[in-house]
Amino acid sequence: MEKIINKDRTLIEPIQEQKGVSQSIDFYKIFRVFLSRWYWVAGTVITSLCLAWLYLWYTPPVYQTSASLKLGESNPAITTGVQIPSQNYNYTDKIQAEGFTLRSNEVILNAVRTLNYRISYFLKGRIRTTELYPHVPFAIEIIKQDSINFDRSLYEVTSADDQHFTFYPVNNEAQKKTYRYNEQITIGNMVFRIKYKILDKGTYQFKFNGKEDFVGRAMNGLSIAEAARFTNVMSLSQKDGNPVFAADILNAIMKEYVRTDVIQRRRSAKQTVDFIDNQLEFIDAQTGKSGRTLADFKKQNKLIDIGSSTAATTAKLSDFEKQKTELTLKQIGIKQLQEQVNANKSRIGASLDLGDGNANGLGNFISQLNLLLASRETKLSQFNRSSPPVKQLEQQIANVKSSIRNIVDGMQKQNLQNIRFIEAQIEGINQRVSNMPVKEQNFVKLQTNFEVNNKVRSYLSEKKLEAEMNAAAIVPGASIVNPAYPSYAAISPNADTTYSTAIFLGLAAGFGLILLVRFLNPYIYDKETVEALTHTPIIGVIRKFPDFIDKDSKQALSLSKPKSVFAESVRSVRTNLSFLASHKASKVICITSEISGEGKSFVTLNLASTLALIEKKVILIAADLRKSKLHKVFGTNNTKGLSSLLSGQTNLADVLVHDSVHHIDFIPSGPVPPNPSELLHSAAMKDLIKTLENDYDYVLLDTAPVGLVSDSIPLIRSSDVNLFVIRSGVSQQRAANIPERLSREYGLNNLAIILNAFGDDALYSNYYTTDYSRGGGNSTYYYSDYSGYSGSGYYDDEDKKWWKFWRRK
Repeated sequence: MEKIINKDRTLIEPIQEQKGVSQSIDFYKIFRVFLSRWYWVAGTVITSLCLAWLYLWYTPPVYQTSASLKLGESNPAITTGVQIPSQNYNYTDKIQAEGFTLRSNEVILNAVRTLNYRISYFLKGRIRTTELYPHVPFAIEIIKQDSINFDRSLYEVTSADDQHFTFYPVNNEAQKKTYRYNEQITIGNMVFRIKYKILDKGTYQFKFNGKEDFVGRAMNGLSIAEAARFTNVMSLSQKDGNPVFAADILNAIMKEYVRTDVIQRRRSAKQTVDFIDNQLEFIDAQTGKSGRTLADFKKQNKLIDIGSSTAATTAKLSDFEKQKTELTLKQIGIKQLQEQVNANKSRIGASLDLGDGNANGLGNFISQLNLLLASRETKLSQFNRSSPPVKQLEQQIANVKSSIRNIVDGMQKQNLQNIRFIEAQIEGINQRVSNMPVKEQNFVKLQTNFEVNNKVRSYLSEKKLEAEMNAAAIVPGASIVNPAYPSYAAISPNADTTYSTAIFLGLAAGFGLILLVRFLNPYIYDKETVEALTHTPIIGVIRKFPDFIDKDSKQALSLSKPKSVFAESVRSVRTNLSFLASHKASKVICITSEISGEGKSFVTLNLASTLALIEKKVILIAADLRKSKLHKVFGTNNTKGLSSLLSGQTNLADVLVHDSVHHIDFIPSGPVPPNPSELLHSAAMKDLIKTLENDYDYVLLDTAPVGLVSDSIPLIRSSDVNLFVIRSGVSQQRAANIPERLSREYGLNNLAIILNAFGDDALYSNYYTTDYSRGGGNSTYYYSDYSGYSGSGYYDDEDKKWWKFWRRK
């Protein structure tokens, strides 16, 4: 362990490693941090509320209306011999599938077509422009308009007088013109006129629209959901800036959806009717032709009647031919159904009644397949084709299609067998006819052809009537349960929510600003911060001077307020000085700091003043040979001083200044020398200090900052006490490490810290409290920062709290 010998050759105790003080979180200090800047929080909250008010004032309101649709019952799945994976066919998938139909462009466009969409009217306000739908403030007659290419600009119109009005595009006021009422106005591909007088109540705007302009507006505001679980009721809502338009467009969409659903349901019947119409057109022609041929044959051969056997043969042959034709038509329907299934269409249906196919469950399987295909479209909008939900649906669709193909293949085989049987019967009858006379043979053939065509025409006419009756009997698969009505209560912006959010954001911004300022703060403000950064003891905390300090610090030297907290804090430092180098009758005290402006000269002056008040002989030396201003405090010039004395240009008596008012002797720094560091290292400086020690109780050395120059190092090494000044709010945190570094580098154990200009600003205070009872290297001396005593009534410079206005001083 290294032993240290000081300048008078006395042994100093070895330096031991200091143990850090114990600090714990003080929640009251944390509370005071935020309370100290309550007006920041209040300011951010008020600012947020003002911004919220502006947002509510300038943001157009959004309204919402609701309605509901009830979907038709689905056909239940049936059990067949084919193994089909079990699935609960709930209404959720169906509602999602039908939602795509509701939101389709076709439905939206047809719904918009039912509204008065061609012209939109607006009322221009000081803050925002309001759509007037469905109100029409003045009539505009469109005389000519291109259906697609027309001007969609916004126009502004105001009344000029009873006969005229002004009109111009909003984005080009230079085109402002005056027109007469009923005068035709031509703009691009359209011609229109304003028919009657515009009201003088305000400025109006209007624009021309196409139905396509409303698709995005209607589609973006439309929401579709299941009204409740396991129900077939669809809940719809529409959001828009105009409550009447929201209700009108939602009702129009629902009506168009119901109409479209009927059209979709009647499509299969219509396909059947169209197919029969095509067949009837051919059969009608064939029937007419065969009838005329038969009549001509009878007339030419003068046949009035034929025998009963020939008539019976003709009747059988026509019946079989009719049956063959019906089976051939059925075969065509089966092939069409096969093509639809194999084509993987989104919806399939039979063009003809396939008869016994329904007995095999074909109709139920077709309904089930259509439902699965619609569900697949819904899933594909949510997942990709390789996802498990889509794969599962694909497998179910494949299984149902397999069942349909099995049924259809069976029907086709049975139908072909029936055709072959009928053809065999027809072949037998034709053999008997071949044994008849030639005239009878020809007559039978003509008569059979005519009767077959006639019966097939009757059969097709019956089927057409049946399909038309079925189409007429089809009802919509959805019905409107609750229509939409305008709701004039805006859902957005919501004033309560907006203001609540503003208050929350204002509080967060206020507290965040406080934390940000603390986080970005690199300065030292309180003793707890110093204690956390260094093991060097703190000898005292000097409060911030209560008044303005002039540049010469004269009023600080005089201690004009001896009963102030500031004066008491200086006395506390004076008291603790008696414990440092207590074995010395005369003490050399060196005062320094890291940088200029931290108050070392100010502290030196006040320490000298307080020591003089207790009748101590004090001399103050301005040892900062580069930039000292202490001579201004004592009202002397700096033409000669310490630099003159050390360089041998004068003697001590010539540079010594006696202040009889404060009983302090002073040596100014003198002219700035070219070698200040060398002069302070000289033997003359050591001899001067020894001389002054014999005559004074305290020799105070105000030195240069150690962080900027090395001039003060020899004085620090030769002093009995070294005081390092840290100024609250000016010194950065790195300054607290300098005393400890000096102690290590030069083997010093006589360094202490003074915290200067402490203002008790809670914003920057450390939220730790030092526990001195647990020891530590910087808890040697008793001192106080005098926080919390400003309301005790004991000091002259106490701040009167605003909430104690009723108390008298």
